[in-house]
Amino acid sequence: MKPLDGQASDGRARDGQLLSGRVVAVAGATGPAGRATVRALAAAGATVCCAGTDPRRLDTLLDATRRAVPGATVVGQVLDLLDPQAAHDWSDHIEAEHGSVDGLIHLVGGWRGSKKFTDIDLSDWDYLHDMLVRTLQHTTLGFHDALLRSPAARFAIVSAAGAARPTAGNAAYAAAKAAAETWTLSLADSFRTLASAEEHEERAAAAILVIKALVTPEMRAAKPNARFAGYTDTGDLADTITDLWNRPAADLNGQHLWLTPR
Repeated sequence: MKPLDGQASDGRARDGQLLSGRVVAVAGATGPAGRATVRALAAAGATVCCAGTDPRRLDTLLDATRRAVPGATVVGQVLDLLDPQAAHDWSDHIEAEHGSVDGLIHLVGGWRGSKKFTDIDLSDWDYLHDMLVRTLQHTTLGFHDALLRSPAARFAIVSAAGAARPTAGNAAYAAAKAAAETWTLSLADSFRTLASAEEHEERAAAAILVIKALVTPEMRAAKPNARFAGYTDTGDLADTITDLWNRPAADLNGQHLWLTPR
């Protein structure tokens, strides 16, 4: 596959902007992590395609990004990613409109928990399964082939340290995060296996970013004396996501990238 215009043969941009010419989809774009990520991707030169469920929040995100990053190419689409056809159609639309899909960042989130194991409400599991797992399944199935057609595709989810060390009241959340990790590792194996079958080096990578919790600038401003120990700033998360294209796919694919102490 030939590199895109403005890119070297390894898929990196030649003009100083890492993601110049890249097209990246962000699911769950209107949350705190999504807003920071969209801005960072746009600042790096990517065309950013944002999905959210709330039209007003999506419009606010697009306006704020364009103000913060003059000249940014950022578009939005109101989508219900619990609809598998909507996810497939979103991928097809992006590729038809922009020529490629070079990344998919899954930031659809949510949290439910309880004080004790016996207080768990299983409706919390239903909610978290839909938000953290089902939307992930639909987007990865919908985008899989388009990502493989890119010369340097990246996929990422944000997981939690608690997936490997669940607490009594956090069972539903930890189980959903663990399921999301397992699904992502299966996607990584598909990328690896298909590259091997076609006898070329890996160009697509799926990675898992592990945090304890996220902290926003607004949270720090509201509690200036709080330490937020082990928390990851949304800006740091966004920078890590943008830097995924700076790393070889073979080194990144199927990896856990820890943004908090283990």
